[in-house]
Amino acid sequence: MTSEIPVPHPAPTHSVADDVLGILCGTIVVSVGLFLLRAGGVVTGGTAGLTLLLDYTTPIPFGVLFLAINLPFFLLAIRSKGWGFVLRSALAIALVSVFASFHALPGIGALGEITLNPFYAAVIGSVVASVGVIILFRHGASMGGFNIVGLILQDKLGWRAGYVMMVGDAAVVAASIATSTWLVVAASALGVVTMNLVIAFNHRPGRYVAATARRPSARV
Repeated sequence: MTSEIPVPHPAPTHSVADDVLGILCGTIVVSVGLFLLRAGGVVTGGTAGLTLLLDYTTPIPFGVLFLAINLPFFLLAIRSKGWGFVLRSALAIALVSVFASFHALPGIGALGEITLNPFYAAVIGSVVASVGVIILFRHGASMGGFNIVGLILQDKLGWRAGYVMMVGDAAVVAASIATSTWLVVAASALGVVTMNLVIAFNHRPGRYVAATARRPSARV
């Protein structure tokens, strides 16, 4: 007769191939989520939200804005998370910028320009994007911005990254009041809560670091 008990176990390391594939999959998923949010005219949180907010009001391409807004956060990440994290995050942001621009292109199999109900876009787009963000977290990367701040505070203080990010995201949504209708702001707030709850529930300190081991139990 045996019983199963959880025992501490170091998180498994990823090979280069694992990280490449993980970052590629994560960025594709995030870019699809951002495309859905944009199709609903919804503002999400973080640097992606700031980029969408500016994208609606300026002629500068989404990819260029996204890269520029994220640069200051990399300076913060270099000391706290290391160059490996920064380089992987920079690669992730560059890939999302490329993929997000590609999705909107007409023809060649891309999604093209579509219009979605803002509440549908907020919920579905946020769930899709948050899954991509979690994949990136698992492979030592992020989407920059508040992702970086959230991960640093989670490592240092044990705060859940999703909750930390929600505070910054709320500020971005509040800023959208100046350029959006109350309907869009309400949808954006719903999307921010959805995205960060998914991240908070699925990426938190102590989770995914235990393995199941077997040991003989006393005979009775």
